[in-house]
Amino acid sequence: EVQLEESGGGLVQAGGSLRLSCVASGFTFDDDAIGWFRQAPGKEREGGSCISNSGGTTWYADSVKGRFTISSDHAENTVYLQMNSLEPEDTAIYYCALSAQCWGRPWGFWGQGTQVTVSS
Repeated sequence: EVQLEESGGGLVQAGGSLRLSCVASGFTFDDDAIGWFRQAPGKEREGGSCISNSGGTTWYADSVKGRFTISSDHAENTVYLQMNSLEPEDTAIYYCALSAQCWGRPWGFWGQGTQVTVSS
């Protein structure tokens, strides 16, 4: 059974940092892609970042580029999202999801999400 579990969310002041974790199980971690998405209150879910576990290719949305860094630890089956210089606009529920690749394939499995709140 495929499972994704996020953790690391919390309340932080603007300018602060958080590191989110997505622990994956039930599939071959090395062959797939893990993406981080977020959904703010009253807004649609948006993609933030993605990493291809097979080749290490990464992608970032313009809104987080230069502030967020995605990485993966294959030994721990975990993908991290290091978030620096956080802004109140980053407040959202953050989800990780699994796909065969970062583009062009459906996101078939999702975690339950972790809340990130950035105070001004």
